[in-house]
Amino acid sequence: MALFNTLLLLLVALAIPGLINRTRARLAGRKGIRFTQHLHNVRLLLNKGAVYSTTTSTLFRAAPSVYLASAIIAALLIPVGDLWPLISFDGDLVAFAYLLALGRMALILAAMDTGSSFEGMGASREALYGALVEPALMLTFGTFALLMGFTSFEEIFASDMTEEVQMAVVLLLAAYILMKITITESGRIPVDDPRTHLELTMIHEVMCLDYCGVDLAFIKIAGWIKTAVLSILAADAVAAIFAFHWWVAAPLAVLLTGISIGVVESTQARNKLVRNTTFILTVGVLAALVYFTAFLLQRNISIQ
Repeated sequence: MALFNTLLLLLVALAIPGLINRTRARLAGRKGIRFTQHLHNVRLLLNKGAVYSTTTSTLFRAAPSVYLASAIIAALLIPVGDLWPLISFDGDLVAFAYLLALGRMALILAAMDTGSSFEGMGASREALYGALVEPALMLTFGTFALLMGFTSFEEIFASDMTEEVQMAVVLLLAAYILMKITITESGRIPVDDPRTHLELTMIHEVMCLDYCGVDLAFIKIAGWIKTAVLSILAADAVAAIFAFHWWVAAPLAVLLTGISIGVVESTQARNKLVRNTTFILTVGVLAALVYFTAFLLQRNISIQ
């Protein structure tokens, strides 16, 4: 069961980018690229060697492997519906957040290691947005722990989910916050645009300008996995209300993220950089309100 859980998670990670591309193409009235084009692009990168600048150190070469490894280990902590994750222990939701932070730190340090002013700007923006979004992530995890009484993802989603309407609303809001966090962490519109080629406005992509070949493939795969694990957490929260099964959570994670991001990127423009902090702080404030609401419901305190 644990291995099947991991396989499902990997399939979700591979399917989401393809669905985003297809949704964006359909809404634009284009035929678009094939569903598996991103897999072919990564396969080409894996077959190429890596070129390193003479100004970089071992840190720059190790960062893609650290980024990918942290994403994979974080994925092993996440249950897909009623399946068991491969790794589970008390407090693993805190370990999950730190694993994501470890991968972000590796890329930030690697970008600064190049000595490029452009990559330095991207690293500073990534550090700022990471510091702003992490409170929202931890408050959402705290909401889950408060409602279910556990600090492990497996035990949280294995608990008997209440059928009360108030609790269902809290879980839906938590899923909404996780979707906003997914957009921020994966560098999608409106926070960032992975298709841009203007270094002055890049965030995540500018940190990877000096990477090529297998290193760039590792970074792209890690990004897919990180998007998938956050999407599955949001899908688990929604599925817990209606039908908590893996055959509901896995497709829901693909559809929620793939279609929502595709629609947003087709209908909205990217935020100005000065508005990104407001966007992320708003997500954090909403996460705090959801946590406070869960606290009141848990203590059976009515709001008059």
